[in-house]
Amino acid sequence: MPIVLGIATNHLEIGLALCFGAFWCSPSDISGNLRHKQIGILFSSVLVIIISFIGGYLNIPNFFLFPILGFLTFCIAFISIYGFRASLISFSGLLALVLSFAHTLESLEVYQYAILIGVGGLWYLVLSTLWFYINPKAQTEETLAAIFLRTADFLDTRRELIGEQPNRDKLQIELLNLQAELTEHHETLREILILSRKSSGKSNYQSRRLLVFAQLIEILETAIANPVNYNKMDDLFEEHPEFKTDFQNLISELSNQLRSIGENLNKSHQFTSNKILSSAFKTIEKDILKFKNENNLEDYERYLMLHNLLDYQKDQFEKLKKIKWLLGNPELSSDDYIKNDKLKRFIESRDYNPKLILRNLSIRSTIFKHSLRLAIAVMFGYAFGLFFDFQNPYWIILTIIVIMRPSYGLTKERSKNRIIGTLIGAALATGLVFIITNPYIYGALGVLSIVIAFSMVQKNYKASATFITLSVIFIYAILEPNILKVIQFRVLDTVIGALISYAAMRWLLPAWSYTEIGDHIKDSLKANAVFFKSITNFYQKKGPIPTSLKINRKEAFLQMSNLSSAFQRMAQEPESKQNHIDDIYQLVVINHSFLASLASLSAYAQNNKTSEASADFSLIAERINKNLDKACDLLTIISFKDSETNNSTFKPEPFKFPANLITNDSILESNNERTHKEAHLVWEQLYWLYSLSEKMIKLTSKFKAN
Repeated sequence: MPIVLGIATNHLEIGLALCFGAFWCSPSDISGNLRHKQIGILFSSVLVIIISFIGGYLNIPNFFLFPILGFLTFCIAFISIYGFRASLISFSGLLALVLSFAHTLESLEVYQYAILIGVGGLWYLVLSTLWFYINPKAQTEETLAAIFLRTADFLDTRRELIGEQPNRDKLQIELLNLQAELTEHHETLREILILSRKSSGKSNYQSRRLLVFAQLIEILETAIANPVNYNKMDDLFEEHPEFKTDFQNLISELSNQLRSIGENLNKSHQFTSNKILSSAFKTIEKDILKFKNENNLEDYERYLMLHNLLDYQKDQFEKLKKIKWLLGNPELSSDDYIKNDKLKRFIESRDYNPKLILRNLSIRSTIFKHSLRLAIAVMFGYAFGLFFDFQNPYWIILTIIVIMRPSYGLTKERSKNRIIGTLIGAALATGLVFIITNPYIYGALGVLSIVIAFSMVQKNYKASATFITLSVIFIYAILEPNILKVIQFRVLDTVIGALISYAAMRWLLPAWSYTEIGDHIKDSLKANAVFFKSITNFYQKKGPIPTSLKINRKEAFLQMSNLSSAFQRMAQEPESKQNHIDDIYQLVVINHSFLASLASLSAYAQNNKTSEASADFSLIAERINKNLDKACDLLTIISFKDSETNNSTFKPEPFKFPANLITNDSILESNNERTHKEAHLVWEQLYWLYSLSEKMIKLTSKFKAN
């Protein structure tokens, strides 16, 4: 709009300044609380005003230009220490810095141009806020739909894990990645719903969506849960494949129904009928009862295992039915609402203390190294372009700031996709410019290409790079008669920028994941330990489900997500930098298995009436806690930097694990199947947790201390 008005009033330069301001502030417009979004756009506006003002005076000798360029790049990139939204504000500042080299002022003074840039940012803020009030439910519905679809994918992957699998490790990694993605979506929706509710009060819409969200979290926890370890389940399903088929069909239908709800959130009349699932449950119950009647007491434990697995799926069905009911827009009573004093405990306020800057001014800080690396790469890229007299040397540094990220794997992947996308875009543009010569069609194609590029940037970076290249070439085609020369330099600049980014990430102050993976393992283990203590306390004391239990569950899932992401980054790095990758993978899997077992206990304790905790329960829980504390202590002092290990033999402290509770005469004589199922599940999980805690100590004791 500013450009159109600028052309119409013969003030194109003003229109361009307003357009740049809006464009540079747009990265901060991400899903989340409206107030946070507005503050992010405002900070971006202030930053781009300052940078545009400074950039307007950078027409100085190179002797002074390069240190100033490097210093500004470092300072702007360093803003990222304050989190994800801050990293987007930083990106806005870097865009403004780089493009200040591209735009030569004709009728405006530098200060006027900088102010107009800020006005453009405010113009974007007004549009963003206006759009929110026109369609306030949009980001909630979009994030909620994404959670439904990803939860359905998670259930599908869990379904594939039923029975013995030759590719179980691959499926486990896929589960970890899906869980990490789901945790990220959960955090976004939690911020949208809870902070909006705190600022604007209750609304039926927000309260219903919060309750739906709570059910989805419970579904994820129950999906992770497993009543026994995989080996026992594999043996059973190998001997009785009909159960494997029954449960796979059941979970598949649960997944399909979740996916259907996600695709039709506001069309409850299109939800799949519950009759299909009810029929599937009747089939499994009949098969399980037949199995019980045909087998003797020796298979009673297997019968209980099947029944506990069925109970978990019944819990899922109940949650699914409640979600359908809530999305049917029922009237809620005051008892249905989740109280604000509980909700606010689920949101952690970010630390914006200026002291964080001082704490990160260290070579040990990943963001410090990234900022310094980026500054050096930008200076080198610009010097390279000037030395070889490139047409637009700023395109090289623009490529560098767009591609380079703090992690090696992501930078490498973006470099590759950027080059491929640019080559494809250049080839398409070359073909089109021979067919089309109308500048108005170039303009229309340029605008269309950039809209498609931004819509795909998070989903398919290669395709996004293709359309960004097309948009740049079509826009330049309006101004530059020799379009083939533009295409040539666009490709060359992109390839050089991508190669510089990769080389800098690989050899300049590299930040390899093995230096920090130990902290992520420790944080995940500590969160699991706190979650375990919350579960055992609740199981022993009974009563209402404490909010602290759910908060500790959230933290355990969040830390597991962080650990999964850290391991994924490590797996993308050069093999020479993947110190102890197999052992670290085992530690990651143990943490995930531990969380799965905790989810089993937590889901059972919350959804069933449990009996009084025995003395054996307390004894085992105390032993597991002791093992976890010891593993955390070891993780504090060990180092993954050294490629060698201790080769010491781990000798666990003597501990006689109590006999299988299901063989206890008093339990068998009770003739109460509910008690039998509880005893079986609780004993299985405690034994599995104890085994995992021992494995954790055994693995961590292999590594040398710092």
